[in-house]
Amino acid sequence: DERTIANKLAREEKREKEGDHETLETKQHKQDATLPARSHGNEPSKGAKIDQELREEEEEILRKKGAFGPKSSN
Repeated sequence: DERTIANKLAREEKREKEGDHETLETKQHKQDATLPARSHGNEPSKGAKIDQELREEEEEILRKKGAFGPKSSN
């Protein structure tokens, strides 16, 4: 890579200004780990299935606990 330090810094500043604009596919993947494989007509991998199961279990635990953070007493 022949970029100079100045070019690398400029590129990083540009990335920071752009923010974290996620694509629709990225957002959907965060909700369903098996989606990419299924959308291409393939069987999801064992790892993707496990990731999805863990995500669902964690969401259920959080729903049982309620909302995050302290509740206001107003």
